[in-house]
Amino acid sequence: MARDALVAWLAEALRVARFKDYCPNGLQVEGRQEIRHIVTGVTASAALLEAAIKAGADTVLVHHGWFWRNEDPRVIGTRRRRLGLALAADLNLLAYHLPLDAHPVWGNNAQLARVLGLLPDAAPGEGGALPRTAGVDGLIWLGSAPGLVTLGDLAERVESRLDRPPLVIGDPGLRLGSIAWCTGAAQGMMQEAVDAGATVYITGEASEPTAHLARETGCGFVGAGHHATERYGVRALGDAVAEQFGVRVTFIDIDNPV
Repeated sequence: MARDALVAWLAEALRVARFKDYCPNGLQVEGRQEIRHIVTGVTASAALLEAAIKAGADTVLVHHGWFWRNEDPRVIGTRRRRLGLALAADLNLLAYHLPLDAHPVWGNNAQLARVLGLLPDAAPGEGGALPRTAGVDGLIWLGSAPGLVTLGDLAERVESRLDRPPLVIGDPGLRLGSIAWCTGAAQGMMQEAVDAGATVYITGEASEPTAHLARETGCGFVGAGHHATERYGVRALGDAVAEQFGVRVTFIDIDNPV
């Protein structure tokens, strides 16, 4: 398939233009024009690039790409190594950050809900087609956890399905009500989740103020891991690309404890 056709399709499907992001979304490094094998992964690390090259891929599709706002722009150190790997192998690098977080089907929030058995609330007036959200760009999803009763029950399911023990702040006996979630490093959005009526907030990471906010608001907090909560969106996106274009797509998970 043609690279430009894929880039155009992804831009439209993910509604890239509506997001004001911290990095460029789309084609970040130009490689071969003809695409035969795509490797997907969470982050465009050297390890993922090396694995893609070993697998014979010509394109790498990730959630966390390069060229972040306020980053040192010099091509030195790890940036030089990563860029050198991509250029030497003539790899295309495509990255989608907030557009992939927010997508109602392939997005990180949608896929985390699927994995954890969360049920998104329906947005008013949308006939249940879209989830009820809060926060900037609708990045916080709101819903419930059918079949679970307490924060402790939820924590056990998170550990079982994400294969890692979460950080939990709050009484394990706290009754679940409205649950809010936003994958990755969205601990700074917890107040918005509380304001939206959440009794429990799930994200990837925590900061020092997170514990105080959870204790003072009575909202339970589950830090399930940045990488662990974002393994599923890019894989779902890759599956959609394979179905749409009939191209070979391979997901490679480079483990990350954070």
